[in-house]
Amino acid sequence: MPRQRPKAPGQRQLRIGEEIRHILAAIFERETFRDPALVDVRLTVTEVRPSPDLRHARVYVVPLGGGDTSKILEGLKRVKPFLRREVASRVSFKFIPDLIFSADTTFDEAEHISRLLHKPEVARDIWPGDESEGQAPAGRDEEE
Repeated sequence: MPRQRPKAPGQRQLRIGEEIRHILAAIFERETFRDPALVDVRLTVTEVRPSPDLRHARVYVVPLGGGDTSKILEGLKRVKPFLRREVASRVSFKFIPDLIFSADTTFDEAEHISRLLHKPEVARDIWPGDESEGQAPAGRDEEE
């Protein structure tokens, strides 16, 4: 039997994830937490992915200005009951999903790819007609 690809999230999952993301972003913007790992830490909620049954939601966060994400994730795990109560008070879902916090590494991956693309040996292959150090030929940007 061939392996089935995972289904794309449904419209309801996307809508609920976005609603939870907005609520958590507002909480992180206004609240001051007493947890030592979260004192003076500003977080950005980049994405919330609810499970298909909407019982769990993976929350991707990134600290503004960097920081030790492992300590921040531990702090978020400790304040999770408070965050769930706040989400529950602001929405009318049948079930409030269990929040699972994860560090968002997409910015790090994008930076890594950007560094790779700007290496001279890679840039030479991308723009074969240009002899300069990784610069696009003149006029190439205007065409696209």
